[in-house]
Amino acid sequence: MFALNLNKRTMPVFYGKVALIDYLKSIKTPHSTIGFVPTMGALHQGHLSLMQQSLAENNTTVVSIFVNPTQFNNPEDLSKYPRTLEADITKMNGLSTDVILYAPSVDDIYDGKVLSQEFNFDGLENQMEGKFRPGHFDGVGTIVKRLFEIVSPTNAYFGEKDFQQLQIVKKMVLKNNLEVNVIGCAIYREKNGLAMSSRNERLTPEQRADGALILEILNVAKEKFKTNSASAVTQWVEKSFRKSAPFELEYFQIADETTLTPCLRKSSIKKYRAFIAVTINNIRLIDTISLN
Repeated sequence: MFALNLNKRTMPVFYGKVALIDYLKSIKTPHSTIGFVPTMGALHQGHLSLMQQSLAENNTTVVSIFVNPTQFNNPEDLSKYPRTLEADITKMNGLSTDVILYAPSVDDIYDGKVLSQEFNFDGLENQMEGKFRPGHFDGVGTIVKRLFEIVSPTNAYFGEKDFQQLQIVKKMVLKNNLEVNVIGCAIYREKNGLAMSSRNERLTPEQRADGALILEILNVAKEKFKTNSASAVTQWVEKSFRKSAPFELEYFQIADETTLTPCLRKSSIKKYRAFIAVTINNIRLIDTISLN
């Protein structure tokens, strides 16, 4: 948990990119650094931990809150995504008034053309989330690239829960020659091990408690992977979820951390990671764990 800041100052809030860009130019020096934490709001302690790291490592920290329509392939998911800007501002002021908030409208970002740019992420986009959410990563690439252009950050912070997204952002930065250092940060979990997510707010207390099963199964899968093939571990996970109402397993995959391609035969020189997506009452939850 984070201590509240009792100072009566409040952080600067910008709703338009022009005013934000002008402000950042006015405070920038030749040697200053800007840390950036892009979010879709409904902030939780995981988001606040990213902000804390940015505050510790940079002269200036910018946080964006924007529910990006182009990365939702499911209209219902977009409409039900929690929007809690007032509460988010209170949490951020409680953490630090030194944060700068950018909370744009859709038109401020897209200038009236709500379309995704097409990207080639060298196949990273075709695995896992990409298979189940067509167009999702084009939307992610579009909004992150646009935000980077507006904020011009030195360092950008992303949680490892969305590890595939993290790798895709790194690839996008590399292929577009952007001068941004993309930093992956450890998953922040609830006390029972459930990975913190804005979608958790839609869970009932009972469903939230049941969510502990996800990490429990991932931890057992990690142990089994030491002596079993990826295929055998996958079959065990699938069987475990078939017996575990109210969860429905969307996918479980053991993949190479760098290429995100499925592990067909283990190699001692590769790093592997397990990825999982489940739904509970039509609420979609993802998690991941390093296997070596």
